Amino acid sequence: MPQMNMVQAINDALRLEMERDDRVVVLGEDVGKVGGVFRVTAGLFDAFGGERVIDTPLSEGGIIGTAVGMALYGMRPVPEIQFADFIFPAYDQIVSEIAKYRYRSGGQYGCPIVIRTPVGGGIRGGHYHSQSPESQFIHVAGLKVVCPATPEDAKGLLLASIRDEDPVMFFEPKRIYRAARGEVPEGDFTVEIGKARVVREGEDVTVITYGAMLYEALDAAAKAEAEGVDCEVIDLRTLWPLDVDTIVASVEKTGRVVVVHEAPKSCGLGAEIVALINEKAFLRLEAPPRRVTGFDTPFPYTLEMEYLPLSHRILPALVETARF
Repeated sequence: MPQMNMVQAINDALRLEMERDDRVVVLGEDVGKVGGVFRVTAGLFDAFGGERVIDTPLSEGGIIGTAVGMALYGMRPVPEIQFADFIFPAYDQIVSEIAKYRYRSGGQYGCPIVIRTPVGGGIRGGHYHSQSPESQFIHVAGLKVVCPATPEDAKGLLLASIRDEDPVMFFEPKRIYRAARGEVPEGDFTVEIGKARVVREGEDVTVITYGAMLYEALDAAAKAEAEGVDCEVIDLRTLWPLDVDTIVASVEKTGRVVVVHEAPKSCGLGAEIVALINEKAFLRLEAPPRRVTGFDTPFPYTLEMEYLPLSHRILPALVETARF
Protein backbone atom coordinates (compact mmCIF):
# COMPACT_ATOMS: atom_id res chain seq x y z
CA MET A 1 0.00 0.00 0.00
CA PRO A 2 1.25 3.51 -0.74
CA GLN A 3 2.34 5.86 2.05
CA MET A 4 0.32 9.07 2.27
CA ASN A 5 -0.09 12.01 4.55
CA MET A 6 -3.54 13.27 5.46
CA VAL A 7 -3.63 15.93 2.75
CA GLN A 8 -2.89 13.33 0.09
CA ALA A 9 -5.42 10.88 1.51
CA ILE A 10 -8.24 13.43 1.54
CA ASN A 11 -7.35 14.58 -1.96
CA ASP A 12 -7.36 10.95 -3.14
CA ALA A 13 -10.81 10.39 -1.61
CA LEU A 14 -12.25 13.49 -3.29
CA ARG A 15 -10.77 12.51 -6.65
CA LEU A 16 -12.05 8.94 -6.43
CA GLU A 17 -15.56 9.96 -5.46
CA MET A 18 -15.74 12.67 -8.13
CA GLU A 19 -14.73 10.08 -10.73
CA ARG A 20 -17.27 7.59 -9.39
CA ASP A 21 -20.22 9.95 -8.94
CA ASP A 22 -20.71 12.96 -11.17
CA ARG A 23 -23.09 14.49 -8.61
CA VAL A 24 -20.15 15.29 -6.34
CA VAL A 25 -18.98 18.90 -6.48
CA VAL A 26 -16.38 20.77 -4.42
CA LEU A 27 -16.83 24.44 -3.58
CA GLY A 28 -15.19 27.03 -1.36
CA GLU A 29 -12.69 29.86 -1.19
CA ASP A 30 -9.60 29.14 -3.32
CA VAL A 31 -10.40 25.43 -3.70
CA GLY A 32 -10.06 25.58 -7.49
CA LYS A 33 -6.97 26.89 -9.24
CA VAL A 34 -5.06 27.44 -5.99
CA GLY A 35 -6.03 24.04 -4.57
CA GLY A 36 -7.07 25.36 -1.16
CA VAL A 37 -5.08 27.16 1.51
CA PHE A 38 -3.56 23.81 2.60
CA ARG A 39 -3.55 22.43 -1.00
CA VAL A 40 -6.00 19.68 -0.08
CA THR A 41 -7.94 20.15 -3.34
CA ALA A 42 -4.84 20.57 -5.51
CA GLY A 43 -5.26 19.22 -9.03
CA LEU A 44 -9.02 18.74 -8.84
CA PHE A 45 -9.78 21.87 -10.88
CA ASP A 46 -7.58 20.63 -13.73
CA ALA A 47 -9.16 17.18 -13.57
CA PHE A 48 -12.84 18.16 -13.29
CA GLY A 49 -13.13 21.76 -14.39
CA GLY A 50 -14.74 24.86 -12.96
CA GLU A 51 -18.28 23.48 -12.98
CA ARG A 52 -17.40 20.83 -10.37
CA VAL A 53 -14.57 22.55 -8.48
CA ILE A 54 -15.97 25.98 -7.78
CA ASP A 55 -14.09 28.97 -6.42
CA THR A 56 -16.54 31.01 -4.38
CA PRO A 57 -16.61 34.51 -2.93
CA LEU A 58 -15.44 34.99 0.65
CA SER A 59 -18.87 34.32 2.13
CA GLU A 60 -19.29 31.30 4.39
CA GLY A 61 -23.05 31.77 4.55
CA GLY A 62 -23.15 31.90 0.78
CA ILE A 63 -20.98 28.81 0.39
CA ILE A 64 -23.14 26.71 2.70
CA GLY A 65 -26.41 28.20 1.43
CA THR A 66 -25.41 27.29 -2.12
CA ALA A 67 -24.52 23.76 -0.98
CA VAL A 68 -27.98 23.42 0.59
CA GLY A 69 -29.63 24.15 -2.74
CA MET A 70 -27.33 21.75 -4.55
CA ALA A 71 -28.06 18.93 -2.09
CA LEU A 72 -31.81 19.39 -2.24
CA TYR A 73 -31.68 19.15 -6.03
CA GLY A 74 -29.84 15.83 -5.97
CA MET A 75 -26.19 16.81 -5.99
CA ARG A 76 -23.52 15.78 -3.44
CA PRO A 77 -21.76 19.00 -2.49
CA VAL A 78 -18.54 19.00 -0.45
CA PRO A 79 -18.05 22.62 0.63
CA GLU A 80 -14.82 23.66 2.32
CA ILE A 81 -14.65 26.31 5.03
CA GLN A 82 -11.06 27.53 4.98
CA PHE A 83 -10.67 27.42 8.78
CA ALA A 84 -13.22 26.14 11.31
CA ASP A 85 -12.96 29.52 13.04
CA PHE A 86 -14.68 31.08 10.01
CA ILE A 87 -17.65 28.72 10.04
CA PHE A 88 -19.88 30.82 12.27
CA PRO A 89 -21.31 33.12 9.57
CA ALA A 90 -22.77 29.85 8.18
CA TYR A 91 -23.88 28.50 11.55
CA ASP A 92 -27.55 29.36 11.00
CA GLN A 93 -27.58 27.60 7.63
CA ILE A 94 -26.03 24.50 9.21
CA VAL A 95 -28.11 24.39 12.39
CA SER A 96 -31.47 25.76 11.24
CA GLU A 97 -31.55 24.34 7.72
CA ILE A 98 -29.13 21.50 6.95
CA ALA A 99 -29.60 19.65 10.23
CA LYS A 100 -33.39 19.92 10.12
CA TYR A 101 -34.39 18.82 6.63
CA ARG A 102 -34.91 15.13 7.36
CA TYR A 103 -36.94 15.91 10.47
CA ARG A 104 -39.06 18.67 8.93
CA SER A 105 -39.87 16.48 5.91
CA GLY A 106 -40.96 13.54 8.03
CA GLY A 107 -38.04 11.49 6.75
CA GLN A 108 -38.91 11.99 3.08
CA TYR A 109 -35.59 13.57 2.16
CA GLY A 110 -32.29 14.54 3.68
CA CYS A 111 -29.62 17.11 2.90
CA PRO A 112 -26.47 15.15 2.02
CA ILE A 113 -23.65 17.64 2.45
CA VAL A 114 -20.13 17.07 3.76
CA ILE A 115 -18.69 20.27 5.23
CA ARG A 116 -14.91 19.96 5.35
CA THR A 117 -12.89 22.30 7.53
CA PRO A 118 -9.47 22.33 9.23
CA VAL A 119 -9.59 22.49 13.05
CA GLY A 120 -7.28 22.87 16.01
CA GLY A 121 -3.97 24.42 16.89
CA GLY A 122 -0.38 23.57 16.30
CA ILE A 123 0.38 26.00 13.43
CA ARG A 124 0.75 29.17 15.51
CA GLY A 125 -2.38 30.62 13.96
CA GLY A 126 -3.70 32.32 17.06
CA HIS A 127 -7.28 32.67 18.12
CA TYR A 128 -8.78 33.13 14.64
CA HIS A 129 -7.14 30.07 13.07
CA SER A 130 -6.87 27.47 15.84
CA GLN A 131 -10.25 26.82 17.44
CA SER A 132 -11.90 23.44 17.96
CA PRO A 133 -15.67 24.08 17.75
CA GLU A 134 -16.82 20.47 17.44
CA SER A 135 -19.02 20.42 20.55
CA GLN A 136 -21.16 23.22 19.11
CA PHE A 137 -22.15 20.88 16.27
CA ILE A 138 -22.35 17.68 18.30
CA HIS A 139 -25.08 19.42 20.29
CA VAL A 140 -27.21 19.83 17.13
CA ALA A 141 -29.60 16.99 16.32
CA GLY A 142 -29.36 15.94 12.68
CA LEU A 143 -25.62 16.34 12.16
CA LYS A 144 -22.93 13.68 12.12
CA VAL A 145 -19.48 14.81 13.24
CA VAL A 146 -16.26 13.13 12.10
CA CYS A 147 -12.62 13.86 13.03
CA PRO A 148 -10.00 11.45 11.64
CA ALA A 149 -6.51 11.07 13.11
CA THR A 150 -4.79 8.97 10.43
CA PRO A 151 -4.52 9.22 6.64
CA GLU A 152 -6.26 5.86 6.20
CA ASP A 153 -9.20 6.93 8.33
CA ALA A 154 -9.31 10.33 6.63
CA LYS A 155 -9.79 8.70 3.24
CA GLY A 156 -12.18 5.96 4.34
CA LEU A 157 -14.31 8.23 6.51
CA LEU A 158 -14.52 10.94 3.85
CA LEU A 159 -15.72 8.43 1.25
CA ALA A 160 -18.30 7.12 3.73
CA SER A 161 -19.38 10.66 4.58
CA ILE A 162 -19.94 11.73 0.98
CA ARG A 163 -22.10 8.63 0.42
CA ASP A 164 -24.10 9.20 3.60
CA GLU A 165 -27.68 10.39 3.15
CA ASP A 166 -27.36 12.90 5.98
CA PRO A 167 -25.12 15.92 6.57
CA VAL A 168 -21.65 15.38 7.98
CA MET A 169 -19.29 17.87 9.61
CA PHE A 170 -15.83 16.64 8.60
CA PHE A 171 -13.19 18.18 10.86
CA GLU A 172 -9.59 17.83 9.69
CA PRO A 173 -6.82 18.37 12.32
CA LYS A 174 -4.53 20.76 10.49
CA ARG A 175 -1.59 20.15 12.82
CA ILE A 176 -1.19 16.64 11.39
CA TYR A 177 -2.13 17.37 7.77
CA ARG A 178 1.43 16.52 6.75
CA ALA A 179 2.90 15.24 9.99
CA ALA A 180 0.76 12.08 10.10
CA ARG A 181 1.83 9.52 7.51
CA GLY A 182 0.77 5.94 7.02
CA GLU A 183 -0.25 3.23 4.62
CA VAL A 184 -3.49 3.98 2.80
CA PRO A 185 -5.29 1.38 0.67
CA GLU A 186 -5.47 2.21 -3.01
CA GLY A 187 -8.84 2.54 -4.65
CA ASP A 188 -12.25 2.48 -3.05
CA PHE A 189 -12.85 1.62 0.60
CA THR A 190 -14.83 3.12 3.46
CA VAL A 191 -14.52 3.35 7.23
CA GLU A 192 -17.82 3.00 9.02
CA ILE A 193 -19.15 6.19 10.59
CA GLY A 194 -19.83 5.69 14.29
CA LYS A 195 -17.08 3.15 15.02
CA ALA A 196 -14.15 3.97 17.30
CA ARG A 197 -10.81 2.14 17.15
CA VAL A 198 -8.76 0.73 20.00
CA VAL A 199 -5.30 1.90 18.92
CA ARG A 200 -3.42 0.54 21.94
CA GLU A 201 -4.53 -2.30 24.20
CA GLY A 202 -4.07 -1.85 27.95
CA GLU A 203 -5.34 -2.91 31.35
CA ASP A 204 -4.95 0.00 33.79
CA VAL A 205 -6.38 3.22 32.31
CA THR A 206 -8.60 3.97 29.30
CA VAL A 207 -7.53 7.06 27.33
CA ILE A 208 -10.21 8.44 25.00
CA THR A 209 -9.21 11.00 22.39
CA TYR A 210 -9.45 12.02 18.74
CA GLY A 211 -7.75 14.06 16.03
CA ALA A 212 -4.23 15.39 16.56
CA MET A 213 -4.34 14.56 20.27
CA LEU A 214 -4.22 10.84 19.46
CA TYR A 215 -0.46 11.13 18.96
CA GLU A 216 0.01 13.05 22.20
CA ALA A 217 -2.04 10.42 24.05
CA LEU A 218 0.01 7.59 22.55
CA ASP A 219 3.24 9.32 23.52
CA ALA A 220 1.98 9.81 27.08
CA ALA A 221 0.84 6.19 27.22
CA ALA A 222 4.31 5.00 26.21
CA LYS A 223 5.87 7.12 28.94
CA ALA A 224 3.31 5.90 31.47
CA GLU A 225 4.28 2.32 30.67
CA ALA A 226 7.78 3.13 31.92
CA GLU A 227 6.14 4.02 35.24
CA GLY A 228 4.18 0.76 35.38
CA VAL A 229 0.89 2.08 34.01
CA ASP A 230 -0.64 0.12 31.11
CA CYS A 231 -2.93 2.39 29.07
CA GLU A 232 -5.59 1.51 26.53
CA VAL A 233 -5.96 4.27 23.93
CA ILE A 234 -9.18 4.76 21.96
CA ASP A 235 -9.40 6.94 18.85
CA LEU A 236 -13.06 7.97 18.56
CA ARG A 237 -12.80 8.79 14.82
CA THR A 238 -16.51 9.70 14.82
CA LEU A 239 -17.49 12.22 17.47
CA TRP A 240 -21.21 11.88 16.85
CA PRO A 241 -22.72 9.35 16.90
CA LEU A 242 -20.35 8.13 19.61
CA ASP A 243 -19.29 4.50 19.75
CA VAL A 244 -20.59 4.08 23.30
CA ASP A 245 -20.16 0.29 23.26
CA THR A 246 -16.40 0.48 22.66
CA ILE A 247 -16.00 3.16 25.33
CA VAL A 248 -17.99 1.27 27.95
CA ALA A 249 -16.30 -2.06 27.22
CA SER A 250 -12.89 -0.49 27.73
CA VAL A 251 -13.84 1.33 30.93
CA GLU A 252 -15.39 -1.84 32.35
CA LYS A 253 -12.04 -3.54 31.75
CA THR A 254 -9.77 -0.84 33.18
CA GLY A 255 -12.02 0.89 35.73
CA ARG A 256 -10.27 4.18 35.02
CA VAL A 257 -10.61 6.78 32.27
CA VAL A 258 -8.90 9.95 31.03
CA VAL A 259 -10.44 11.96 28.18
CA VAL A 260 -8.18 14.19 26.08
CA HIS A 261 -9.20 16.91 23.63
CA GLU A 262 -7.83 20.32 22.69
CA ALA A 263 -11.17 22.11 22.76
CA PRO A 264 -11.99 24.02 25.95
CA LYS A 265 -12.94 21.94 28.97
CA SER A 266 -16.34 23.35 29.90
CA CYS A 267 -19.19 21.74 27.95
CA GLY A 268 -16.69 20.01 25.65
CA LEU A 269 -17.14 16.49 24.27
CA GLY A 270 -15.17 15.16 27.25
CA ALA A 271 -17.97 16.25 29.57
CA GLU A 272 -20.52 14.25 27.58
CA ILE A 273 -18.26 11.20 27.51
CA VAL A 274 -17.77 11.34 31.30
CA ALA A 275 -21.54 11.66 31.76
CA LEU A 276 -22.18 8.63 29.55
CA ILE A 277 -19.58 6.59 31.45
CA ASN A 278 -21.19 7.56 34.76
CA GLU A 279 -24.57 6.46 33.43
CA LYS A 280 -23.44 3.17 31.92
CA ALA A 281 -20.35 2.02 33.84
CA PHE A 282 -20.37 3.90 37.17
CA LEU A 283 -20.14 0.77 39.32
CA ARG A 284 -17.03 -0.38 37.44
CA LEU A 285 -15.09 2.84 38.05
CA GLU A 286 -12.12 2.65 40.42
CA ALA A 287 -11.20 6.34 40.16
CA PRO A 288 -12.86 9.64 39.19
CA PRO A 289 -12.80 10.24 35.42
CA ARG A 290 -10.30 12.92 34.39
CA ARG A 291 -10.27 15.40 31.51
CA VAL A 292 -7.11 16.86 30.01
CA THR A 293 -8.15 19.60 27.60
CA GLY A 294 -7.61 23.08 26.30
CA PHE A 295 -8.40 25.91 28.68
CA ASP A 296 -11.55 28.01 28.94
CA THR A 297 -9.87 30.97 27.27
CA PRO A 298 -9.48 32.29 23.74
CA PHE A 299 -6.82 30.33 21.91
CA PRO A 300 -3.52 32.14 22.54
CA TYR A 301 -0.75 33.15 20.16
CA THR A 302 2.44 32.93 22.19
CA LEU A 303 1.24 30.37 24.75
CA GLU A 304 -0.06 27.86 22.20
CA MET A 305 2.05 24.97 23.52
CA GLU A 306 0.87 25.68 27.06
CA TYR A 307 -2.75 25.70 25.95
CA LEU A 308 -2.67 22.42 24.04
CA PRO A 309 -3.04 19.21 26.11
CA LEU A 310 0.27 17.78 25.01
CA SER A 311 1.94 14.64 26.30
CA HIS A 312 3.56 16.34 29.30
CA ARG A 313 0.11 17.37 30.56
CA ILE A 314 -1.51 14.00 29.85
CA LEU A 315 1.13 11.85 31.57
CA PRO A 316 0.49 13.04 35.16
CA ALA A 317 -3.24 12.47 34.71
CA LEU A 318 -2.62 8.89 33.59
CA VAL A 319 -0.31 8.08 36.48
CA GLU A 320 -2.45 9.79 39.12
CA THR A 321 -5.61 8.10 37.86
CA ALA A 322 -3.92 4.68 37.84
CA ARG A 323 -2.71 5.15 41.40
CA PHE A 324 -5.88 6.64 42.85
